[in-house]
Amino acid sequence: MKPLWRQRPPSRYLLSFHGPPCYARWSSNNTRYPLRILFCGSDDFSITSLKALHKELVERPDTIASIDVVCRPGKRTGRGFKNVREVPIKAVAKDLAIPVHEIDTFTGWSPPLRDSAAINLIIAVSFGLFVPSRLLNAAEYGGLNVHPSLLPDLRGPAPLHHTLLAGRSKAGITLQTLHPTSFDHGIILAQTPYPGFDIPEPKTCTVQKLQSLVAPKAAEMLVQGLRDRVFIPPLTDVGWWSNARLRGRNPELKYAPKITPMDRHADWFSFTANEILRRQRVLGPLWNMATGPDSRKRVIMTLSRHPVIDNAPIRKVGLPFLWSSGSMERPFLLVRTKDLLLLRIAGMTVEGERNADAVEAATRANLLREAGGESVTFHEVLM
Repeated sequence: MKPLWRQRPPSRYLLSFHGPPCYARWSSNNTRYPLRILFCGSDDFSITSLKALHKELVERPDTIASIDVVCRPGKRTGRGFKNVREVPIKAVAKDLAIPVHEIDTFTGWSPPLRDSAAINLIIAVSFGLFVPSRLLNAAEYGGLNVHPSLLPDLRGPAPLHHTLLAGRSKAGITLQTLHPTSFDHGIILAQTPYPGFDIPEPKTCTVQKLQSLVAPKAAEMLVQGLRDRVFIPPLTDVGWWSNARLRGRNPELKYAPKITPMDRHADWFSFTANEILRRQRVLGPLWNMATGPDSRKRVIMTLSRHPVIDNAPIRKVGLPFLWSSGSMERPFLLVRTKDLLLLRIAGMTVEGERNADAVEAATRANLLREAGGESVTFHEVLM
């Protein structure tokens, strides 16, 4: 079934007869207002947009008549899976007296009626589930999505992480339609002007700090888009990528896939010292596999910079070694990176053990051995 705005319009809509072919041209005075919104969200980023929409509902009921929230069910966690971790947006929606619907799939589910009228706009912000075309077609105005990047750059579920992992100094927001078959491929209805806004202190910025910067901007763009009725056809793509002049001087577009445990792997041969530390800042402590005399164990490390030591032994990249620059100084663990700089392994958690100072943790886990009488090294570190 075609979306409503692609079908031939019923007689209640105004038509334009300025030459063939004859298509619907929705009047700017369209009275099918206010909006009955189905909001699909999950985390703090989406919560900021939900609060902005609720404020709009309270202050401008002529714009928004109702909001329903859809979120994923809570997940059981902890020992024996006895505890339930609820999706953060659920508590916020209840505090705002907004109806909440917990679903793990849209199969067989339909939005509720509000005042005997159907939901007419679906908004998904940091949701995770794909909104099926069945629901988009049923909603009079289709669907909208807010994405924290300058699409089509950083298309994917983790744009904030990959913005920082790439060492970028600018970020952006995009308001787009929900595409019926693909994530982040909708028509761009509003967007931060290219090349984006500055990230304060990009060399020290964390995902949480970046999110606190972009979330209010995203909520503001969403609300302004509703006021401007950018979702009413004819829809115009206003994205920077549609501008050939800008597209021609843009660097390679990046994809922003979901962050996985492998992204936290300390790959000493692929990353420089700065890249390793940036990855730790963005993703948290990194890990490697260490092999002792009897077993292989995962080690989670906290890393910090260390100055170049002229008389430190030359160990191969990625093999941590124990070092002390003086007889009175307590030894510590160092490791060389791809660019042959040294990083200190300050803290370490060995699989099955508690977190401790790196030397203490490695000793307790029997990961150290004598090496030619000069120092002590790991038995082996597997990349």
